[in-house]
Amino acid sequence: MTGIRLHAPAPGWAIDADVVVVGSGVAGLTAALRCTAAGLRTVVVTKARLDDGSTRWAQGGIAAALGEGDTPEQHLDDTLVAGAGLCDEEAVRLLVTEGPDAVRRLIATGADFDKTDAGEIALTREGGHHRRRIAHAGGDATGAEISRALVEAIRERAVATIEHALVLDLLTDAEGHTAGVTLHVMGEGQHDGVGAVHAPAVVLATGGMGQVFSATTNPAVSTGDGVALALRAGAEVSDLEFVQFHPTVLFLGADSEGQQPLVSEAVRGEGAHLVDADGVRFMLGQHELAELAPRDIVAKGIMRRMREQGTEHVYLDARHFGAEMWEHRFPTILAACRAHGIDPVTEPIPVAPAAHYASGGVRTDLWGRTTVPGLYACGEVACTGVHGANRLASNSLLEGLVFAERIADDIAAHASHPAHASHPTHAAHEVDASDAASDAAPASQAASAAGGPATRVSHPVPVPHPAPVVVPLLDPAARARIQRVMTTGAGVLRSEASLREASAALDALHIGAVAEGTADQKSAEPGTEAWETTNLLAVARFLVAAASRREETRGCHWREDRPERDDTAWRRHLVVRLTPERTLDVRFTDSQNFPPTAADAPREP
Repeated sequence: MTGIRLHAPAPGWAIDADVVVVGSGVAGLTAALRCTAAGLRTVVVTKARLDDGSTRWAQGGIAAALGEGDTPEQHLDDTLVAGAGLCDEEAVRLLVTEGPDAVRRLIATGADFDKTDAGEIALTREGGHHRRRIAHAGGDATGAEISRALVEAIRERAVATIEHALVLDLLTDAEGHTAGVTLHVMGEGQHDGVGAVHAPAVVLATGGMGQVFSATTNPAVSTGDGVALALRAGAEVSDLEFVQFHPTVLFLGADSEGQQPLVSEAVRGEGAHLVDADGVRFMLGQHELAELAPRDIVAKGIMRRMREQGTEHVYLDARHFGAEMWEHRFPTILAACRAHGIDPVTEPIPVAPAAHYASGGVRTDLWGRTTVPGLYACGEVACTGVHGANRLASNSLLEGLVFAERIADDIAAHASHPAHASHPTHAAHEVDASDAASDAAPASQAASAAGGPATRVSHPVPVPHPAPVVVPLLDPAARARIQRVMTTGAGVLRSEASLREASAALDALHIGAVAEGTADQKSAEPGTEAWETTNLLAVARFLVAAASRREETRGCHWREDRPERDDTAWRRHLVVRLTPERTLDVRFTDSQNFPPTAADAPREP
């Protein structure tokens, strides 16, 4: 353990649980439901509302070998090709073989996917897939439907939830085992909303870090909080250099920032064409699948054509769909385009790549276990080895689903005293921080206030780390600076020079924060914006360090100065962690497969 913590007030209240799940997307809610079904007292902590994460924004669908003639082996082959030689094949095989049944269990939970006239699940294609295997809902509102079904299930099973809560740091016991998390409940109107959930198992399902760039498809809550927490806790992270830029994001202008409207790959899967400023289909001849090539290839093709023509975007032409198809198959995208003055029924859509998905994250094994005992990760915050250097379209929801189930099974198998409580079928009870903080209520009563009977907690009480290192906080105004630096220096196109400039700019921000955190100067006031900005800087610095070290072009990591893929030197993963001295420890795996997550795994010099 590093002993490194964010600068924050001490927890003023605490509740007990068997497991705390941080995040409320498909991964987090699936883990929480399965843990609850196993009799484990579960608390879900989420940064906004239960349905405000990235899952809700997923348009295309969820990939699984559900169609006639399709097989997990074919799904595996497509995933390995998209991953550009860096997928952990065992992890991928697990994903594609367990995936179909996991989707069926999701349907049994209440998710309603679109059907054919014959009553079968309607399947479409997306980039990198050689078969129709993408299940979708509401035309292009798959994530919203999955989120609805899971949130309803959480409420029906009365799973305890803490909404509008930003997780801060991991708590550990005297042996370095996970013992819970600290968190800040927002909207309290003061800075004493910090509390703790004590639990021997913590599941990070915090989503991505797209807000580290100026333009992204990610919601505002995607500030890399889970990766930053894991780094401070001493966990290993991997593959941060592989940030997928979605090829077709609605172009709103060169200066547009924040979350941008996505134009799903399923639009191309149904026959839309990419054309340049002259109306030429430029992806023909660049790949056998043309516009449906893996996302890194399409994004690079777009960027090359933009540079050749000196333009800021290209076009996605689907006028031949007609109004009826647009209105029934892609109503969400149609509405977003029209809201910005573009009618895809009568004109091509201006599109350009934008930051979309982090293929890397907190390194896990096949059960979602990280290198910190008791700390698990699933969904976009995790790096399971499934995605390699470039995620195959619509594998993300499936990965969250499959690995969340495996995590819950592992926690249940190793739980000392599961609650085995019967849960009422009324709405989930939100934890009230003020109730939990009552001096008159013992910890068991505080836990009971969260819904259901209190758990008999058998794990040691969290202990302060000796001589903790407190991370000084950045002024929230630095957020825009970080985003501009990352977009310019570590975006779709990278080079040794651009990464060196980005590293220097980020280091300057870090050094400035450290100087302000000395006795002579005061760092930023603890609060949500400062914590988020500090997390973004940590993630950005690690991403740039990894991108600088990988001296090749592979998947969605495009080095202009190293344009070739080098399997001899680089068909392996970079694994990094933060040392107690706040220095970067980097090692390389022996192959594309991940080693065990044991903390004493051998390190290369």
